[in-house]
Amino acid sequence: MLDIFNKWYKRYLFEEEAILLLVMLAISIALLVTIGDILAPLLAAMVLAFLMQGISSKLQGYGLPQWVGVSVSFLIFVGAFFAVTLGLLPLAWRQFLSLASELPAMLGKGQQLLAVLPERYPDFFSEQQMSDLVSMAQAEAANLGQFVVTQGLANISGLFSLMVYMILIPILVFFFLRDRELILNWLGEFLPEKRPLLKRIWSEMNLQFANYARGKVIEIIVVGAVSYVAFAWMGLNYAALLALLVGLSVIIPYIGAVIVTLPVVLVGFFQWGFASEFYTLCVVYLVIQGLDGNVLVPFLFSEAVNLHPVAIILAILFFGGIWGMWGVFFAIPLATLIKAIIYAWPSRDSNPLELPPPDTETALE
Repeated sequence: MLDIFNKWYKRYLFEEEAILLLVMLAISIALLVTIGDILAPLLAAMVLAFLMQGISSKLQGYGLPQWVGVSVSFLIFVGAFFAVTLGLLPLAWRQFLSLASELPAMLGKGQQLLAVLPERYPDFFSEQQMSDLVSMAQAEAANLGQFVVTQGLANISGLFSLMVYMILIPILVFFFLRDRELILNWLGEFLPEKRPLLKRIWSEMNLQFANYARGKVIEIIVVGAVSYVAFAWMGLNYAALLALLVGLSVIIPYIGAVIVTLPVVLVGFFQWGFASEFYTLCVVYLVIQGLDGNVLVPFLFSEAVNLHPVAIILAILFFGGIWGMWGVFFAIPLATLIKAIIYAWPSRDSNPLELPPPDTETALE
């Protein structure tokens, strides 16, 4: 056993840089698991600053001074940040409370529809089955109402923390944008001067994170905005809440679109029944999903994130189970990071550092 471990050690950990990378990964995972909640504002600010760095770099590429690029990107961020936190989220929450209050009426209408099924299709549905289904739906509705009340009371105690985050995150984003090079140079002082493995992984992941994170934010905004315009134009109830759900559903590939279809269809059905407006809603929703999957996603992401669908689903389940929504959002780039580390890891049998550089043309600037 010791001989096998010794051979494995000499094969994969024969370089100082490989051991350093392994230690860095272990420390990062330990920090996220143990004090991830405490570091949440810092991590959120780092992600947001990374998203806005593309605008700053683009403006500097046109010959503008650094302070102009930083100022413009920060002002755009502040406007979007407070528009979402003070405008969109309260509106969606109010519509959610309104929807929760109308659930009993919706359940009553659904109960009337279910009561007809045993008469029309006695071979498939029995009265006992329909009664059990209605009882289960009523219990779930009661649990949802209790959850809404509980969360509302819990959010009162967390209101102060939310106000602190709303002040702290923009400040951190500003300093991350302004002092990006200074911070990276300071961190580089703790690393070896010659670090081809780390540079290789950093170069590839910088490309992948830039392509994925910025592209995913653009996709959320476009899909959510188009959905809201379509729902509002049709007069659908809770248009802002449903559009927000449709926009956020793109975070979870394959699964999100299936999950969010249910509330959209149910709200449309309880509002219009089997009228022409309901069928129009279904067609419009399918068109939005089709354009997103076949036009917008290939345009934004191209082939930069090249992972098998099974790997994507496993990454979503794994990282989502560990880090919640942040894990779901960054499941694909984290899986790409693991893939990049595996392919770039030094071995005595090969020299992966000689692999060709990633295609920079697919990155979103």
